[in-house]
Amino acid sequence: MVDLSGLPGAELVEQGLRDVAAGMESPEALLVSIAAKRLRRQGLPVPETVFADAELRLYRALCREDPQGAYGRYNALIRRLVSFAHALELAEGKAIRARRA
Repeated sequence: MVDLSGLPGAELVEQGLRDVAAGMESPEALLVSIAAKRLRRQGLPVPETVFADAELRLYRALCREDPQGAYGRYNALIRRLVSFAHALELAEGKAIRARRA
């Protein structure tokens, strides 16, 4: 597995992995649940049991915390998740090319 440190949003995904494994519904766990299939394909140890309807659950949780800022925060978290997954793909590609060289 590629070292996650330094990847954008790594702290969210690492916390989310811990929370999902513990069965704890947190914003981070819901983010990992949203991208579970992609993260598994990228080699991350995402448990098979993730939160259903994670997008809606995340948005509702953010609304409870800050109704006015929920939409912006939701979009920011999703962008961080996408940035993380993209950066992980790039890091994996570099690791594969380094092994071949």
